[in-house]
Amino acid sequence: MPSLKEIKGRIASVNNTRKITSAMKMVASSKLHHAQVAIENMLPYETMLEHILKTFLASDADARSVFEKERKVDRVAFVVYSSNSSLCGGFNANVIKMMTQAVEEYKHLGKENIVIYPIGRKVAEKVTKMGLPSAGDFTSLADKPNIQQCIDIARELGEKYVSGDIDRVELIYHHFKSAGSQILTRKTFLPIDIESELNEDKERDLTSNVATREAVEYLKQRDREQESHREQVQAKPLNDNFIVEPNMDTVLRLLIPKLAHLMLYTALLDSVASEHAARMVAMQTATDNADELLRELNLQYNKSRQQAITSELLDIVGGTVNN
Repeated sequence: MPSLKEIKGRIASVNNTRKITSAMKMVASSKLHHAQVAIENMLPYETMLEHILKTFLASDADARSVFEKERKVDRVAFVVYSSNSSLCGGFNANVIKMMTQAVEEYKHLGKENIVIYPIGRKVAEKVTKMGLPSAGDFTSLADKPNIQQCIDIARELGEKYVSGDIDRVELIYHHFKSAGSQILTRKTFLPIDIESELNEDKERDLTSNVATREAVEYLKQRDREQESHREQVQAKPLNDNFIVEPNMDTVLRLLIPKLAHLMLYTALLDSVASEHAARMVAMQTATDNADELLRELNLQYNKSRQQAITSELLDIVGGTVNN
């Protein structure tokens, strides 16, 4: 059995660790709030623009763009979002695992034909270890989201897609649904996937940063009820009564780049919010584990102390009897 001094040392060590995890949890909670506000401010515009463009492309037989044409894939690019730091549970590991699976699907093309745009230091390090071509250093985006850099990346991808240097572009990131639910997502960026307009889950809870077990169960139950309701409602026909001014080509040239910029920026904000939510949950779990360990150590300390006192009393009583 460890001595009282050793137990006190462990208690002090766990207490110090608990202070750190508790502080990190509060910092992550504050950053999550700012990330939620950023998504909330940008989301209505992005959602409506995507709905208008995809409905327009799907309903008008003459509305065709080079960005929606499927073609044989000889060279593919992945834009993968991770974080620059650790201590956020399985956030980075899950992203890297999905990226590895995606690369495995296209391994017949050869590594030289698979390009990765790594946003975040963790995925950049993995790309280097795997020996895959990297399109550049975008680690700063993971800490400070910048729409101008997203525009530059989208423009570069669009130019390569039009010129034929890249035949397909996919995004891998965490879709932020709520503080307790982040959905790992693999999404086609180019060519434009018209069908995803109706199938993609866009629901987000941006009002809360609490991630308790009860909250997660409530969200799951709500999702099941909403899914059941959607199955009962008949699909509404698309509105195909469009009047295009000045002409269709001009509208597509303006709307499609805007949508591409916003898709990358939305995925970035989703990833940042998911990182902070995952870190908040991980630090809360660590704090709870520290509290449980402290209770056990205090109980062990009190038992050892009581045992030492009892032994001393027995020695005193035994010495008195002998005298």
